[in-house]
Amino acid sequence: MNLIEAVVSYIERKRSAGLSYGSSAWYLVKLGRQVGDVSLERVTAREILTFLDGPRTSPGTWMVKYRLLRRFFDYWLARGEIGTVPMPVKRITKQTPFVPYIYTQSEIRTLLKSVRGCQKAPRCCIDPLTLRTILIFIYGTGTLVGEALRLLIEDIDFKNGAVTIHRNRFNRSRTIPIGSDLRSVLEKYLSSRLRRETSDQHFFLNKEGVALSTSTAERTFKRLRQVAGIRRHDDASYQPRILDLRHTFAVHRIAGWIKHGADLNRMLPALSVYMGLVGLRTTEKYLSLTPERFRAQLIKLSPQRSKKRWRDDPELMKFLSQLSDDPGHNRNHNAGASVPNPKRITPPAATGQKQQTWRKDV
Repeated sequence: MNLIEAVVSYIERKRSAGLSYGSSAWYLVKLGRQVGDVSLERVTAREILTFLDGPRTSPGTWMVKYRLLRRFFDYWLARGEIGTVPMPVKRITKQTPFVPYIYTQSEIRTLLKSVRGCQKAPRCCIDPLTLRTILIFIYGTGTLVGEALRLLIEDIDFKNGAVTIHRNRFNRSRTIPIGSDLRSVLEKYLSSRLRRETSDQHFFLNKEGVALSTSTAERTFKRLRQVAGIRRHDDASYQPRILDLRHTFAVHRIAGWIKHGADLNRMLPALSVYMGLVGLRTTEKYLSLTPERFRAQLIKLSPQRSKKRWRDDPELMKFLSQLSDDPGHNRNHNAGASVPNPKRITPPAATGQKQQTWRKDV
């Protein structure tokens, strides 16, 4: 069996099992083009190493490609197509953890002010109002870029101030309340001339009235960031991204809670459900990204130091169950149940404490 035939057969098997197999398939096809359509048995470890050491390959990407090719050759070894696995020695590298960029409020305002100048060219496929609304929505809700762009008109309950988010990375849906400021921004966009001239049910559209893709939004934001003059000044290889607005939402919320003395043992679980995360580990990583001036309060408020765990609070658990939307339930029913107050996001207060208001002004 030749390499390209093996690649095609392997990809087809993966996809027939229900996997999308996009980036992995791209790597395998690229390997076949680089090595050539040689016999599978003639592929050498040196050729594999050359492919792994391709240009602009980070240590993390190197390991992703290594594991993929290891599984690929193990598959054909088990079926007797090759006698040995032609893999080079695995590298032992210490990966630097990725640190998202946290925008300051001043940088957020600079981005919004730069939208009109960035999108004034006729060739720009996203009009200024659409781009500005997308940025405000992601920063105001902490959604993923794809979640925001998949939003439909029917997913927004303007009456009750709620938004239903569908199909996140864990294939779950949730209904989240939004503040009055964000609701006004969305209503203004919906009533714009662009929205009235199209029948497409996607909420965010390009100038032609077609739903936006994630890649288009990312490329447009990259140009906007350059126009705004915002860049990283540390040793990170990545410049600020549109996805970092999601991380900024989380850090700004936590910083605000710490500043006002909120109980993080109660607020972090609510934030986790609101953002569609699974478990508290992902949410608690944002604690280390809060400003240094809040560290003293953070030590006192850390959930790990709290005597009472959040799962022991029946009132909080009831609130979280209302906030999390089961895909099988009625959409409008969940929207109404998960909004304690249309103007504010108000998780229940801890016993003996003043009620804390979770509000996002944009």
